[in-house]
Amino acid sequence: MVQYNPLQYLPSAEELPDSDDTPVDNELQIPVAALLRAILSWLWVERQDWFFGVNMGVYYQPPNSCIVPDGFLSLGVVRRKSERGRPSYVLWEENNVQPLLVIEIVSQTPGQEYGDKQIKYAQIGVLYYAVYNPDYWKRDKHEPFEVYRLIEGEYVRQIDEPVWLPEIGLGIGRAQGTYDGWAREWLFWYDSEGNRLPSPDERAAQELVQERQRAEQAQREKEELIARLRSRGINLNDLWKAPTYLLATY
Repeated sequence: MVQYNPLQYLPSAEELPDSDDTPVDNELQIPVAALLRAILSWLWVERQDWFFGVNMGVYYQPPNSCIVPDGFLSLGVVRRKSERGRPSYVLWEENNVQPLLVIEIVSQTPGQEYGDKQIKYAQIGVLYYAVYNPDYWKRDKHEPFEVYRLIEGEYVRQIDEPVWLPEIGLGIGRAQGTYDGWAREWLFWYDSEGNRLPSPDERAAQELVQERQRAEQAQREKEELIARLRSRGINLNDLWKAPTYLLATY
């Protein structure tokens, strides 16, 4: 009997366009999502069961229906499919694992973030839909940041911020911070205690402070040792003559 493989007749990620060729008109669209991905890359460095796409096409219906979120997170998929990576996210090549979270950043040109896109994501089955609208929320008559959860086929706004996402094990919300040398409001991940997770810039600054503190502590210990030796009448120029085990007693 001939075995029928329906995937055999569907286009692959390599055959599908990896972009809709629509230029962004808001500089924030890529770095906001990129920061969230960068934090996960540090937090989940040992995990290989997740993928965060930035400005990448999501193909959800054969043969070529596509939508391009500014950012999206999928769990339960292979993080790195090849050395080249994914050219796009094709549901029928991902065991039909739809994104768990989609993020849209509103730009100067309205992009149906509160209309057609929201309907489309609900149809696909995306559990969480977030809209970040820091500049045009009054124009659009919405709040600067809104997160919706899919309940019985309809998106229901979640009120708290940061919004806890139990299926992801993290919260998401706005905060002032620095990323790529840019100090402003960003979207950040939060832990279960409500603590904001740092950006790469902030982690580097924290590590620099800790390194400086370790160096200062080492210098203090050195100076204290020298002071103790001098108080005991030991000539530091002759210190090299002392056996190592004696130095440990000072």
